[in-house]
Amino acid sequence: MNPIEIENLTKYYGKRVGIEGLNLRVSAGSVYGFLGPNGAGKTTTIRVLLGLLRASGGRARVLGRDCWKESPRIKAEVGYLPGDLRLYPWMTGRSGLRLLGGIRRRDLKEPGGRLLERFGLPADVRVRDMSRGMRQKLGLILCLAHDPLLLILDEPTSSLDPLVQQSLFAELRERAARGNTVFFSSHNLAEVEELCDRVAILRGGKLVVEESVRELRERAGREIVIRWPAEIDGTQIAVPDFLEVRERESNVWRCGLNGAMRLLIGWAAEQPVEDMSIGPPELEQMFARYYQRSDGIS
Repeated sequence: MNPIEIENLTKYYGKRVGIEGLNLRVSAGSVYGFLGPNGAGKTTTIRVLLGLLRASGGRARVLGRDCWKESPRIKAEVGYLPGDLRLYPWMTGRSGLRLLGGIRRRDLKEPGGRLLERFGLPADVRVRDMSRGMRQKLGLILCLAHDPLLLILDEPTSSLDPLVQQSLFAELRERAARGNTVFFSSHNLAEVEELCDRVAILRGGKLVVEESVRELRERAGREIVIRWPAEIDGTQIAVPDFLEVRERESNVWRCGLNGAMRLLIGWAAEQPVEDMSIGPPELEQMFARYYQRSDGIS
């Protein structure tokens, strides 16, 4: 069973498109990145998955259950962090865990205490006295404490400092290794590249790409700098199809790699190259191209 299955899912707001014809499969034990600019349809999709919105068409199932007809069961079994997190001003970490444990009929004192310690959140500070980052930590703790099979996180690192972000990523990786699934909406491309196994990118309510981060890296290209010996005129050397030369001087080429690394290595081994540097995959530029011309609503 895939924890999330979406088939031809559509949601209209009157004449406006929220999402249209969306198809996704999220496998168990994965950390799945859900990306797109503001207005792409990410939050609409999440609200349909949780039964907070009724789809205009198509089909969506979470943990094998219909998202609209079986919404109460889904809410009981999923951990959800909304992008617009709101908490009771009187709540503390301790009282929040006690309240949530009562609702879920589970003792969350021990797992919640471990999370409070891991994220460095005092147990008895009231929400009204917390910084924005502290409130985000509390939302994550309440989302994680009951060890849900599926986590749906909407911009979870918002307001977190870098050290807490790394603690969160470690926590999510550990859970995925145990077979839990993380559905992770974000604008931060670096953290998606670091954390996620697969990504889906929406634009204007429609899916524009869905593949593994490894496949994206292979297609993203790299920045290549080739230096030729002083006695060689690099402008006279034929450029192979897999290189896009951006600057070509007599002894230096600055290029983008648009093919497999093995092609570059094999070609360079047969050339009088003096030096060559290979930069990291240019994923950010690729994501930016997918993000262009967004319309729709969130």
